[in-house]
Amino acid sequence: MSVEISLHNTPLADVHVALGAKMVGFGGWNMPLQYESILDEWEHNRKRTSLFDCSHMGEFMIKGDAKACGLDRIVTQAITDMPVNTCRYGAMLNDAGGVIDDLIVYRKGSEDWMIVVNAANIEKNARHFRAHLGPSALFEDASFKTAKLDVQGPGSRDVLKVMAPGIEGLAYYTFGQFQIAGVPCLISRTGYTGELGYEIYCPWEKCKEIWQNILENATVKPTGLAVRDVLRVEMCYSLYGHELDENISPLEAGLDKFIDGNKDFIGRQALPARPAQRSIGYFVSASRKSPRAGNKVFDAAGHEIGIVTSGTFSPALNAGIGIGFMSRLAKDAGTGFFFGDEKNKAAAVVAKRPFYKNGSLKS
Repeated sequence: MSVEISLHNTPLADVHVALGAKMVGFGGWNMPLQYESILDEWEHNRKRTSLFDCSHMGEFMIKGDAKACGLDRIVTQAITDMPVNTCRYGAMLNDAGGVIDDLIVYRKGSEDWMIVVNAANIEKNARHFRAHLGPSALFEDASFKTAKLDVQGPGSRDVLKVMAPGIEGLAYYTFGQFQIAGVPCLISRTGYTGELGYEIYCPWEKCKEIWQNILENATVKPTGLAVRDVLRVEMCYSLYGHELDENISPLEAGLDKFIDGNKDFIGRQALPARPAQRSIGYFVSASRKSPRAGNKVFDAAGHEIGIVTSGTFSPALNAGIGIGFMSRLAKDAGTGFFFGDEKNKAAAVVAKRPFYKNGSLKS
């Protein structure tokens, strides 16, 4: 007997359908996979400006002193020294040292915070925060009140500064309060595609108005999740459920620099007891053949040494690229190996991250 799974809709679901997007289920949400070919959408993002609907992401609002209310102990990164209007990437762990989720912390005021989490983990994460925040914290899951639009590409600053004057002053990993079409918005500059990019957080009911306002600029195109994944693999960014999950240590996932060794946090005591038996590695196929998540990794002698977690075809390199966990070779750039299965193996070489190196991300 088939079981029908109910998907959440973003405020733009009907707009995506009207624009001809192919819709798919992703993280419990009905989302646009693509509007045009992946190659066309890739080229537009790399050369011009793309608009993504990311309203499926979760937003938690927390008020309280970071240490006194327990927030500082939940996240792995340093946050008490964050200036107001800055954001930081990090993670939160379970007691065994596995990654519950990766996240970005926004400091809106001295005791005013926004935490952005992955769509598929909203309910799980909300339970974790509620369980570990102290009584002095005020916590709100605003995920279904807050929409998120990402404007990405080398032209994104020129597009947005007309609608939200002052955004051109935002430095990398900072944010501010602006208005678009009279609607108050929090706009940050972090990016996920390797290009200059901004994230617009706005009221759920005003999202459609802002989306349409941005698309009035002829240089902007709506873009789907399929190419977003290609763009993030080219940048070697981790994706929860692939390079990160509750059975993966942040150390083997390469998140060392997002862990503050000078503070206590949930899962810290378990990390030294979990020496990394494998490490994350990045590789380029010797051909256009693309690796796929779940492919095995073999050394030159044919011995199985790991697994592919993400793979795609890179238009930037005109070759297949991949990310995976390996028991060895991961750090040995230039070393040859194979991916695939016992019957079909394709050659590849270990590479240094990122694959895409000429983006406008910090321009």
